Amino acid sequence: MYVVHFAKDFWGSAFLNLPENQELNRVIEQSKQGMQVLGKSGEAVAKLIVQIVEASGSRKIINLMEALLEIARCKDVNHLVSLGFQSDFQETERDRIQSIYNYTILNYRKKIELKEIAGVAKISRNSFCKFFKSRTGKTYSLFTNEIRIGHACRLLIENKMNVKEICYECGFYNFASFHKSFKDITGKTPLQYQKSFG
Repeated sequence: MYVVHFAKDFWGSAFLNLPENQELNRVIEQSKQGMQVLGKSGEAVAKLIVQIVEASGSRKIINLMEALLEIARCKDVNHLVSLGFQSDFQETERDRIQSIYNYTILNYRKKIELKEIAGVAKISRNSFCKFFKSRTGKTYSLFTNEIRIGHACRLLIENKMNVKEICYECGFYNFASFHKSFKDITGKTPLQYQKSFG
């Protein structure tokens, strides 16, 4: 896993306000919701992130700009939280949300019990539901399904597994539930989504 950290204004306060950098500014603002980049753009961004980590000097910054511009151009993006998401948490809340996200991304292929994820957040089950909804604008169940469907989208594009195999690979235990969640989140059935990349 590769991680790239940078401050929004490391270029200087005026840089992102230049007319030429509207795309950069837009994608950085959108990133507050969390962005999962899918399809060919996702593959391109993954390669650029490796190049950012392995490069030195000014090449790191150039590769970062190329990755951000690739994300800005991508039409196949899942936002991981709703527009109501508030990122200006206190430090303890920020750590709690990060722990929830990290645990979910590592474990979404299995059923995550409410008691289990509440334990990760170090709060009671009842408090967890209220806390997560108030901070992200969505239920934990919807958030988990969005991650699962995002993974399903990638597998459908790769076209190496059939739809039922993808259903179980992504953490769904019921095909009807998978089909409904997929259509609710993407607006298409799994096969319609796959054909759009054919």
